[in-house]
Amino acid sequence: MSDILHFQVEGMSCGGCSSKLEKNLAEIPGVEAVTASHETGAVDVTLGGQSVPRSAIETVIEETGFDVVRR
Repeated sequence: MSDILHFQVEGMSCGGCSSKLEKNLAEIPGVEAVTASHETGAVDVTLGGQSVPRSAIETVIEETGFDVVRR
């Protein structure tokens, strides 16, 4: 069974931004799929049954140059 983690991200202004973020997140071992929308700032990360810490995903988002909205 796959888990989906949802993130709200600020700083994506175009399709290139969301594509770059999708590519970088997809390189994390255990990540099965990524969908990022620069229009809404929503990022959904699907895990393929392997546990990936939320903090590891947040680190990649921030290293790519975007901000995770923490509530």
